Amino acid sequence: MVLRRARGMLLRLVRRRAIAMTVGLLLVLPSAWVELSGRFAAWWVNGLSLIVCATGLSIFWTGLTGPSPDWVDDE
Repeated sequence: MVLRRARGMLLRLVRRRAIAMTVGLLLVLPSAWVELSGRFAAWWVNGLSLIVCATGLSIFWTGLTGPSPDWVDDE
């Protein structure tokens, strides 16, 4: 039930392009700082920052380009 609600929230988020781009940047900037600063030496912090950065980039990109259609009619 929790995963279904999270999926629904994510789908509603990417439909609102400006909010999706803002949330994407809010995820990317701190995680890129953690990754590039070198202050945190724990392996799990670096791994978590990579996951958060990739998620933020994908949400930002979806907000920038818009959601892709489910199918394309050739006719």
